[in-house]
Amino acid sequence: MKKVRITQVKSGIGRPQRQKDTLTALGFKRMHQTLEVELSPSVEGMVDKVKHLLKIEEI
Repeated sequence: MKKVRITQVKSGIGRPQRQKDTLTALGFKRMHQTLEVELSPSVEGMVDKVKHLLKIEEI
């Protein structure tokens, strides 16, 4: 599977609880944190729901 590097660039404050929960499920704990994840269908769906808060780069 493809790996992607995702970075949280916008805050979850003031966002709906579902979006906050999605950020937590992806593993984000703070702003500007970068994670490398394998792009499975479930992770791709979560990233798509909060893509306006993230920066996504293919590895």
